[in-house]
Amino acid sequence: MRLRSVLLKIVPLFGLAVIASSMSPRSLAAEQSSGVPAWLAAHVGEGEGQIASPVLQKARALYLRKLSEGAVRNPCYFAMDATRPNDSAGRFYIICEADHSFRVIAAGHGSGRDLSGVADFSNGRDCARNFSNANDSDLTAGGPYVTGETKTSFKGYYRVAANQDAVLMRSFIQFDGEGETANARQRAIGGHAAVALKGVCLRKEPGSPYANQDGYVPSGHLVDYTGGRSDGCTSWSPSDIRRIIAMVRSDPTTLYIYPDAAVVNAVARTVAAGQSPPRAGLYWNASCLRKIHAPRFWARESLEPILAQYRLDHPAPPPRPTPICAGP
Repeated sequence: MRLRSVLLKIVPLFGLAVIASSMSPRSLAAEQSSGVPAWLAAHVGEGEGQIASPVLQKARALYLRKLSEGAVRNPCYFAMDATRPNDSAGRFYIICEADHSFRVIAAGHGSGRDLSGVADFSNGRDCARNFSNANDSDLTAGGPYVTGETKTSFKGYYRVAANQDAVLMRSFIQFDGEGETANARQRAIGGHAAVALKGVCLRKEPGSPYANQDGYVPSGHLVDYTGGRSDGCTSWSPSDIRRIIAMVRSDPTTLYIYPDAAVVNAVARTVAAGQSPPRAGLYWNASCLRKIHAPRFWARESLEPILAQYRLDHPAPPPRPTPICAGP
């Protein structure tokens, strides 16, 4: 008790940083559950490099709850504001309260799909209008997640210089959701680098450890689509995902993606009524709301039957074998 009284006298003089580094994550949850600390509040806002208050509140509440449950111990947590534009200013947040660290990076949103003549729930590159937790929708589903295991797989070779190739190994961080996002594993929702191989062909390389039984390896050209769209997963730049993997590989943490279905539906109803979402106490990034006019959440109960019928009416063509690369 005496030590605690001394600390309470010291903290006002030197700030929370004096004891923050020695606090366990669970102690941090107990100490800070009453409100956002001052250093973090300085990053709250709707300007560039800031996090909107409703996004932080949802992300922080999820993190503190999972800390108290013992589900996570990581000193950092994540948030994503999918109502913001997909630009270099960033909309994915890495928050480490113990060391007063706040970082903003870029992240992609789900592209959606245009089922010609049936339903169009596609998204543009800059702003997301459509959201869903439906399988095969290629859409982002907002809500609570916890990071799971990281899997790394070989994708193929790509040319980096004359007669010099590199190997593309892409890592995938599985997300586990709850409630409306509980089907994250079923949907294979997670995070990965925004890179892929295009124009893939098979090249004879019997000495490669990745060669198939006939001695061939896939080879293509590398495409970096950082700042682009994804199949519903969260995508980051190759340099950013290396940092993220280092943070969560053996130490899971929480991610809250804003907006969830309730927010999407509330904003849509408000706009349809000719009212202003901010005046109704609802947050949506203003510049994106002007572009999309109103968002829409496609519930899996309604969208999945549409997708199933579309597959029946438009069967995929039989898969074509990967071609053999021409030349040496």
